[in-house]
Amino acid sequence: FPYTTLFRSIKKGDGTRNSMNKREIGFKYENVAKEYLILQGLTFVESNFYTRFGEIDLIFFEKRSQTLVFVEVKYRKNDFFGSAIEMVTEEKQNRILASSQVYLLKKEWDKNVRYDIVGVSRGSSSIEWLKNAF
Repeated sequence: FPYTTLFRSIKKGDGTRNSMNKREIGFKYENVAKEYLILQGLTFVESNFYTRFGEIDLIFFEKRSQTLVFVEVKYRKNDFFGSAIEMVTEEKQNRILASSQVYLLKKEWDKNVRYDIVGVSRGSSSIEWLKNAF
């Protein structure tokens, strides 16, 4: 796995489970996903955009296609009950869509938009990126 260095700050035995709350763990894995997507050529725009409908974890710009990319990051300790990507429910997708509409209106963006999911699995130190997820 070529992105193992992204996991160095979040390794087993670092106290992640005991000393950090769920939101802090989420922020750490969002940072892993952010660094991964930057390495893939996307340009970081913003993180944790909140609206009354919910939150958008990460927002990127893909220069090649002139596309604004909204990214949901899902973390799983292991894949026993399904992959991280499979955990993004239809309800969550609808909240992201509603929140993205607020963002698009606020920024007056009327060009290409895409919705991706990045699944991070600590157990296998893997990252799965699903483009055009919904």
